[in-house]
Amino acid sequence: MLNPSSIDSGMKCEPLMQVEINDVPGVKKIKSGKVREIFDLGDNLLIVATDRISAFDVIMPNGIPQKGEILTQTSKFWFELTRKIYPNHLLSGDEAKFPEPLKPYESKLSRRSVIVKKCEPLKIECVVRGYLAGSGWKEYKYTQTVCGIKLPLGLTESSELPEPIFTPSTKAETGHDENITFAKACEIVGDDVALRIRDASLNIYKFARDYARARRIIIADTKFEFGICNGEILLIDELLTPDSSRFWPADKYKPGHSQPSFDKQFLRDYLESIRWHKQPPAPILPPDIVAKTRAKYIEAYEKLTGLKFE
Repeated sequence: MLNPSSIDSGMKCEPLMQVEINDVPGVKKIKSGKVREIFDLGDNLLIVATDRISAFDVIMPNGIPQKGEILTQTSKFWFELTRKIYPNHLLSGDEAKFPEPLKPYESKLSRRSVIVKKCEPLKIECVVRGYLAGSGWKEYKYTQTVCGIKLPLGLTESSELPEPIFTPSTKAETGHDENITFAKACEIVGDDVALRIRDASLNIYKFARDYARARRIIIADTKFEFGICNGEILLIDELLTPDSSRFWPADKYKPGHSQPSFDKQFLRDYLESIRWHKQPPAPILPPDIVAKTRAKYIEAYEKLTGLKFE
């Protein structure tokens, strides 16, 4: 169960929509993504997760209070837990150990920031699907395939697949990512790299799937990103968060239709219900949608980690 006081106190917070670090020598913002602000620290990077939220690749005008903290703490948990399976870019998530020039910004950085190794991101996203949902289900209905992978006949929406499948996508700077075949992924990053990140993605997913199942959560699918640092391929960005994954409550799972979720599918469903055209400008989210989205993110964090979100 969620701690009601944590929900009440969080909803009194103003969402942090933007982070600027000014007049600090050696610190320069190099990218502002849909959620994260990335700063160059020289040899390393500082990644700060804001409270922005996007849906259908469009950033909503209002954010989810403390969402950046929830995402960062969830990613930190998984990066530490999966390090034995595959190396990642995380150096420190403890702001007390951040460089001294960042101390004046500690209140903004607290719990939502990590320092990571500087990597060159690969130009594809690595999606692993264990269940048939989202764009995979839409494709399967017409072709019985997902990203060129032939699947058995007779599957329904939310069916568990016989084995998890690797379904990469493009990484669009603007607009929508597009599903691609493994052959196309090989063209983009090279055969050897594509094989290595495919195997890593499947191994990490299977480990996380089994871990989550024991905590009554189904990880239906998830997205990984990889980058190269000093010739080594590392797991980067975020990891197994409600933004990058589809989390379902195991005790309510019933194939044949869409599932209740602990992720931003709730927000997508709301936007579909109001028939938004999925192009900017996005509508302002009502307070109850903001509160329910935040509660779902917190519940996912607490169920997966066994920790209370304070």
